[in-house]
Formats: sequence, C-alpha cells, structure tokens
Amino acid sequence: MAEEVKEAKEEKKGGSKKILLKEEKKGGSKKILLILPLLLVLLAGAGGAYFFLFAKKEKKEDNAPLPSQVGVMMDLGVFTVNLADRDTDAYARVSITLELSNEKVRQEVDKRLPIIKDAIIDVISSKTSSFVRTPEGRESLRLELIKRINTILFEGGVRNIYFTEFVVQTT
Repeated sequence: MAEEVKEAKEEKKGGSKKILLKEEKKGGSKKILLILPLLLVLLAGAGGAYFFLFAKKEKKEDNAPLPSQVGVMMDLGVFTVNLADRDTDAYARVSITLELSNEKVRQEVDKRLPIIKDAIIDVISSKTSSFVRTPEGRESLRLELIKRINTILFEGGVRNIYFTEFVVQTT
C-alpha cells in the first residue's frame, strides 16, 4: 500500500510536470509571436533611418554647389522698367547680379554690357505685374534672362541670375 501511494504521488508529480511543460510551450509560442513583430519593427526602423540619413546626403551633393564651385559674381546694378500691364501703370525695380562661370566670361560681359542691359530691359518690360509677382513668374523670368544673355555671349557662361532687389508697383 505504501508503494501504491508513492507511485500515485510520482504520477501526480509527473503529470504536473507534463502540464507545466505544456504551459511553458504555450508561453514560448506567445513569446515568439511577440518578439517577431518587434523584430520586424526594429528592422524597418533601421532601414528607414539608413534611407533618410544617406539618401539626403546624396541629394545635397547633386543639387547644391559647394562653396568652392561658386562662379564669379558680377553686379549689373538696378533696373527700373515699365511693365506690360494694359489697364494700369506698373513699374518694376530690379537689382541683378550675374553668376558667371569664370573670369574670361566676365571680361566678355564687360565688353557687351550695353547689349546685355538692353536685353534685360526688353525681357522684363514684356512681363505683366501679376506675372512677376508670383514665385513661378520670377523663376521663369530668371530662366528667360539666363537664356537670352547666354545667346549674346560667345562663350555662354551665365550660370545663374540673382535678384538682389525686386519691387513691383502699380498705380
């Protein structure tokens, strides 16, 4: 009888061990289900951080010129021009600075300065006040001026035009 009680106790202990092992296995699968999404989120975060940190550096190198790559600057002065508005009198006061590719182009601009200034006046005076007041209009004007001046110069060489003052007045 003592042996039967002892075997029953061992079976209970063994049975409880089996139950505990089953519960631990269930808990283990729950841990995997919790760890797997956490691991995926961490990997996605690392990939996103890599993309944003390294992709921006490449874009900056492509778009922005380095300070050593800035061309020769030449101030052309202030232009006060009537605009092409039909119903009202409109005026623009624009200060322009040219960015040139090198000193040789600067010498050519000096030789052709009256022709360049005339071309600038023609282009600006052909625009309306409502056109030049918008950022898109000023950008379009900038591109048109660059193209027009580069056709006057044999070497080309105007990289950019900067409006250092831009005032439009209508009466």
